Amino acid sequence: MELFSEMAKHDYEQMVFCADESTGLKAVIVIHDTTLGPALGGCRMWNYASESDAIVDALRLARGMTYKAAVAGLNLGGGKTVVFGDPKVAKSEGLFRSLGRFIQGLNGRYITAEDVGTSVQDMDIVHMETDFVTGTTRSDGSSGNPSPVTALGVFRGLQATAKVALGSDDLSGKTVAIQGLGSVGYNLAKMLHKAGAQLIVTDINEESLRKAVAELNAKVVRPSEIFDQRCDIFAPCALGAIINDDTIERLHCAAIAGAANNQLAEDRHGDLLYEKGIVYAPDYVINAAGLINVAEELRGYNETRAMKKVEEIYDIMLRIYDVSRESQIGPHRAANQMAENRIAQMKQVRSTYLRNGKDALQGN
Repeated sequence: MELFSEMAKHDYEQMVFCADESTGLKAVIVIHDTTLGPALGGCRMWNYASESDAIVDALRLARGMTYKAAVAGLNLGGGKTVVFGDPKVAKSEGLFRSLGRFIQGLNGRYITAEDVGTSVQDMDIVHMETDFVTGTTRSDGSSGNPSPVTALGVFRGLQATAKVALGSDDLSGKTVAIQGLGSVGYNLAKMLHKAGAQLIVTDINEESLRKAVAELNAKVVRPSEIFDQRCDIFAPCALGAIINDDTIERLHCAAIAGAANNQLAEDRHGDLLYEKGIVYAPDYVINAAGLINVAEELRGYNETRAMKKVEEIYDIMLRIYDVSRESQIGPHRAANQMAENRIAQMKQVRSTYLRNGKDALQGN
């Protein structure tokens, strides 16, 4: 991989490789853009097939965090940490304390949080070495586990999507197919069930499926069958890159709105959805509530204020769909446009400020 070429392609600012033989730590921290503020993004731990796969994932996720923060109206940039290793067997206090020291060395340019493969308890260990971490134990004045809040934001974004795709945000009697019943997916399923939706679900965890049947009266299908289900809304809440040439042809839904990151294998797949009349909720917008929640910690966590900000996802989604309709572009491109415009405006403000300051020093 030509690393500098990859970084230049999407204007990445910094990539830090972290290695500690004594603890087994191998990680990469990617900072995409800090125009709006320090980069905030979770710490993912996964047993990647190769180091290249891990780096590519970190790059994509960091850039997604920049756009997520920008559209959500947060004064934050985007970053991500990827730790190489199996989270079931490779975790240790030493590993996460070592990672905390690397994060501390960035002196606030990057702030971490939990992500796939890591937990609140892991962030508590990172916190032993740095204050640049969010999502630690609630008793420490943190916001705690972001998953329930993320699910709430997805639910509100799904309602907004239903309003555009189905003519109403009332989900009673609507069928939603959920791919993935992890912490976010299952919380979303509970909210949808309470709202009167009929659920079709799949997951590799048999216990989660049994629970969904017993508690939510859900219909269970095999993972390979979820794309073929007739439903009103398809909600991807597991893997990325699941909207691709193969799966698009199998979909029988009016809209896609779920919690998974990087759902589109390529941007052109968002264009294909738009051409087919399938309303796509840009993933980094609809799943932004977790980021919104932990971002509140940076100014002293206030749950009421955080939830008010999460509720704004509904209106943000509607604005994106308005731009999509008016500009005749897919919602994914409308969301990108909104994020890039905000970042460009701030760059212009800073450029003007620096220029005026330089002129004043020179006596002009």
